[in-house]
Amino acid sequence: MTHSTNDRRNFLKGAASASVMTAASYENILGANDRVRVGCIGIGLIGKRHLLDFLSQPDCEVTGISELYEPRLTEGIETAAEKQKTKPEGFKDFRRMLDSKNIDAVVVSTPDHWHALMTILACAAGKDVYVEKPLTLFIDEGRWMIEAEKRYKRVVQVGTQQRSGKQYTECVDLIRNQHIGEMRSARLTSFRNISPGFTKPVGTQPMSETDWQMWLGPAPYTKFDANRCIYHFRWFWDYSGGQTTNLMAHNIDIVQWATGAKPKSVAAMGGRYSLTGLGETPDVIEAIIEFPGFLTTWSCREMSAGQPGAGSTSFFGTKGMLRIERSGMEVIPDMMIPAENLIPSFTAPRTVTQNPQPRTQAIKREGFEQVRDQFVPHVRNFLDSIKSRQPTVSNLQTSQQTNITTHLVNIAQKLKRTINWDAERETIIGDKEAARLMSKEYRAPWDKELKAALSKTS
Repeated sequence: MTHSTNDRRNFLKGAASASVMTAASYENILGANDRVRVGCIGIGLIGKRHLLDFLSQPDCEVTGISELYEPRLTEGIETAAEKQKTKPEGFKDFRRMLDSKNIDAVVVSTPDHWHALMTILACAAGKDVYVEKPLTLFIDEGRWMIEAEKRYKRVVQVGTQQRSGKQYTECVDLIRNQHIGEMRSARLTSFRNISPGFTKPVGTQPMSETDWQMWLGPAPYTKFDANRCIYHFRWFWDYSGGQTTNLMAHNIDIVQWATGAKPKSVAAMGGRYSLTGLGETPDVIEAIIEFPGFLTTWSCREMSAGQPGAGSTSFFGTKGMLRIERSGMEVIPDMMIPAENLIPSFTAPRTVTQNPQPRTQAIKREGFEQVRDQFVPHVRNFLDSIKSRQPTVSNLQTSQQTNITTHLVNIAQKLKRTINWDAERETIIGDKEAARLMSKEYRAPWDKELKAALSKTS
């Protein structure tokens, strides 16, 4: 797929006009050549998975790899060359890849603090974007991403891959059609035991000061520390929001997808109590999110695994419960037992309901695989949307709503008080200190890069 795009550097210098491709011209070109040329930014844990999944698609060619960590850059290039028999170009600076006319779309699989800015700059450079979750480091970034997507007429897919899973689609339909009755409670959990915590870096090769400056990007400057970058960035507030934005993002996305609801208020408590290894984010957190008509709880432990299989998303309604995870889904009905038969009795035998009937139909789905049934279809949906110019299954507008909820949980946990949210105005109500946490300042020169891109969206 070949198309012209304005040179990014000229654009940032304030070119008077930008060449923005229309959907019609895009479709004409695709009619002549159906191949989508993709550049991958970040070849880490999830980045390599995405590389393999895009390489598996017959109408996709990986023509660029951008990665700061030299061993992973080499691995990405060699993996692509082996799978597709053509060698992608390697880049340390992702901006040079955005300049390339040999790339139509980019896959952003970087640390969280880069997701928003890379997406915005890619949109400005005329590229479609597949960006991993969490969508942003703070709430306002999501708004900026939506602005850029609309202005530059781009297609963006967010990496909440469960939206492409068949059991999740069925779950959404069952909740909406009240298969479990009136849904009044949802429970989201993630439990593991990594005590005493991570104590050594994942990557052993040091970065040059130039590469480290690029890795930090818009985040505050600190001297190079291998413990803060590869994988372990997730446990530092400058780069991530811990497991709440990392894992809860998947769970809460299903809740808000099924209900279409936006939060009203959030309360959360937690802290870093047991883990003594690397990081700052909580090792235990409990949150309650109030939505119109139902409550959702988020429970996360990093220092106690508890019962096997305890991590999942569960919905509770007046007819039963629905539990879902990446391997399957199950509806467990409540039994039709008269309320009077459930009154405790301490002096006589309790009345037993004979042969109680289920309040709804039991359902069990199993045998699903994360890569085959969610990751690969999500990639396919993105490529198809590039060609049709139709919204992706996990678009920025819906993803920003679930993104907001995760950030409100972290804000409530940090401030140790309930946060009230105005969903219409998308702002925190009556708490100036909390409202300030909705945004952050970018470090130079990335603040100017952001301003240059967004100035064209006003």
